[in-house]
Amino acid sequence: MSEDETRSGGCLCGKVRYTLAEDPVMCVTCHCKNCQRQAGSALSIIIGVREDAIAISGAVKTYDDTADSGAPVHRQFCDTCGSALFTRIDHPPGLMFVKAGTLDDTSKLAPAFHCWTKSKQDWVPLGDIPAYDTVPQQG
Repeated sequence: MSEDETRSGGCLCGKVRYTLAEDPVMCVTCHCKNCQRQAGSALSIIIGVREDAIAISGAVKTYDDTADSGAPVHRQFCDTCGSALFTRIDHPPGLMFVKAGTLDDTSKLAPAFHCWTKSKQDWVPLGDIPAYDTVPQQG
């Protein structure tokens, strides 16, 4: 990733901005129903980042949701334009997700795997990367 472009991003109206202090730990395509609804699309491409590696400026609102797994999910969006920006989870601790489309430069991103494919749209091809019905199990 380039130092300036891919490590910063923000909402549609520009009132919320963020900067990443390090590369994301992962880039994933999520097909869960709630990500589909939040994105208004068939899927959501998200990057996982350490919470202590992101600086956020501007006001976000939080919608407390429940994941397909039953776990709590805290979805954050700009309180002015409504752009979906961040997803905070309880497990694993210290990790959060950023909607990849909010990065200023997405050209270097490539999802490593698909998750929640059991709820994907039938017309979405998965390509050659791994795909999981839910989430990959840690060994």
